[in-house]
Amino acid sequence: MNKVFSSAAQAVADIPNCATVLAGGFGLCGIPENLILALRDRGVSGLTVISNNCGVDDFGLGILLQTRQIKKMISSYVGENKEFERQYLSGELEVELCPQGTLAERIRAGGAGIPAFFTATGYGTVVADGKDTRWFDGRPYVMERALVGDFAIIKAQKADRHGNLVFNKTARNFNAMMATAAKVTIVEVEELVEPGEIDPDSVHVPGIYVHRILLGERYVKRIERRTTREA
Repeated sequence: MNKVFSSAAQAVADIPNCATVLAGGFGLCGIPENLILALRDRGVSGLTVISNNCGVDDFGLGILLQTRQIKKMISSYVGENKEFERQYLSGELEVELCPQGTLAERIRAGGAGIPAFFTATGYGTVVADGKDTRWFDGRPYVMERALVGDFAIIKAQKADRHGNLVFNKTARNFNAMMATAAKVTIVEVEELVEPGEIDPDSVHVPGIYVHRILLGERYVKRIERRTTREA
């Protein structure tokens, strides 16, 4: 059961135009750098991308904005990308903003086969516009629909050839839940080992959720905003 692909280009070769893609990462932490570049080079368009944010202007998912390959973003934060702002304000990009915790739960629910759930977050704001609302135990709640994707592109620190994944600390972020919520999950890793070399207790995502693996290369791992104290 070898799920290893030789290149990022090979791993994304069947992602079509207008696909819905879950993209892991938080800011620039734990993003699938090689798979994003491969999508850009493939030239697919009309993508709906579900991700916490859209990178920065010249890195991460931001490079897919530069090439006009994203039609719609479902995300929780967009503040570091001027091109994102320009496309949205000019009507070139459709945006569905979602509170961060709600976004995470919508993805988790999609992976668990739960079609919808109720949350108090967003009630009485534009977040609740057009959505079903209910009262439970004297408190108002908003119904949120689960999110699933045609493909997920995620980043892990380590995997074996069966697809068992280990993430590096906070780089786990949205990656683990997205692995469960797509029809096809594609993972790039920094270290590839043989089955049995990962302690079962250390596995963050079991291989049953992973369909394709590639060994990434030339990681930049940019820091989105570096803040230091004065000397």
